[in-house]
Amino acid sequence: MSDATITDLYEVTMALSYLREGMTQPATFSCFVRALPPDRGFLIAAGAETVLDFLSGFAVGREDVEVFAEVLQRPARDLAPLLGMRFTGEVRAVPEGRVVLAGEPLLEVTAPLPQAQLVESYVLHHLNHQTTIASKCVRCVLAARGRPVVDFSLRRTHGTDAAHQVARLGAMTGFAGTSNVAAAHAEDLTAVGTMAHSYIEAFGDEEAAFTAFALCHPGPVTLLVDTYDTESGVAAAARVLNGLGRGDGSAIRLDSGDLAGLAFRARSILDNAGLPQVRIVASGGLDEFAVHDLARAGAPIDVYAVGTLVGVSADAPALDSAYKLVAYDGRPMMKLSSAKATAPGRKQVFRRPGCVDVLGLADEPVPVGSTPLLETLMRGGERSTPRDRLEDARRRVAADVAGLPATARYIRSPHPVRAKVSKRLAALTEQVRRRIEREVLAPFGSHA
Repeated sequence: MSDATITDLYEVTMALSYLREGMTQPATFSCFVRALPPDRGFLIAAGAETVLDFLSGFAVGREDVEVFAEVLQRPARDLAPLLGMRFTGEVRAVPEGRVVLAGEPLLEVTAPLPQAQLVESYVLHHLNHQTTIASKCVRCVLAARGRPVVDFSLRRTHGTDAAHQVARLGAMTGFAGTSNVAAAHAEDLTAVGTMAHSYIEAFGDEEAAFTAFALCHPGPVTLLVDTYDTESGVAAAARVLNGLGRGDGSAIRLDSGDLAGLAFRARSILDNAGLPQVRIVASGGLDEFAVHDLARAGAPIDVYAVGTLVGVSADAPALDSAYKLVAYDGRPMMKLSSAKATAPGRKQVFRRPGCVDVLGLADEPVPVGSTPLLETLMRGGERSTPRDRLEDARRRVAADVAGLPATARYIRSPHPVRAKVSKRLAALTEQVRRRIEREVLAPFGSHA
């Protein structure tokens, strides 16, 4: 059994029906976000690399057909038309790390209709999740105002694959490291970590615990100081670091309570102990909102460790994303449903400096001074460009975010940037709308 079975059941039933009806002409599906979540001024495109990996290896094997038949409670021979299906289409996408706006396609798939339909769930799943997380992570970096942010989310994310993606996307958007050992190794990231309260409790004495930990690890250490009483814990850490001559590069970690107030008091204790070089790490329920408030208060925090709230994007755990048919067999298509209407045709986004975007048609001439965002990343079911590098995506994030209006980067109550619609796309939308009303709705007396 392959990843072909990672799909919603209706994708299978639709694809089978298309094959039976001989509907195998090229279809284009566009994946986009209808509206931004609250407190978001922009999104960061992510997930395209995972999608390309999936599509390049997509194949429906005999075991997949048997699974489809079993869940449909039908003989396997009924599902035989799906056997051997591979993805042979084209993918145009916004490269990972670029800023995208509501209504703009993250990715467009053009392939024989059954293929493009069957892969929908997997494609949408990864673009939705990874774009959600990348957009959350970059806001943490903005909130930290130049202070390092690290990922502590592994134990609370929705599965180990999701945790790996959080670590990677954090690095892509500017995080300084991750506690996730497997992800750090696989993605060549900096691994970071401290100690747990259980470690302190096992020794029964903070100073003994700190000393044992420092003697076990020859490099800089980070000591967790709030197991019992934070101020006494900081003082104990200062004594151990001074006694062992281990202040350089080391840190203390605050994980609970009034982090701003405790950070000020901890800084004073460390400075008075002759340890101004010892950093303060803050963790415990942090996301971009908490980091923003701490930074605005001037709290002397040197590193922010974010976990649960970022790893699951707790305030906005999903995007209002869609994967919609916009063209089939050379004809532009659109949906007219109230509040969920779509625009027809293959798209392109034309961007001018300052994130001034125009959403247009793929075959429009590129306006002077603009850059097209969607790039062809796959042809004939095979990658047409080299695998994207994390450092390249990181550079795109930094450049695009810096180019946004300052108001779009606000952590609280940002002003979302909105794309304009080209004259050609607007005209095609009206043309297709009228055709649908004439050919589909008029015979039934509907004026929807």
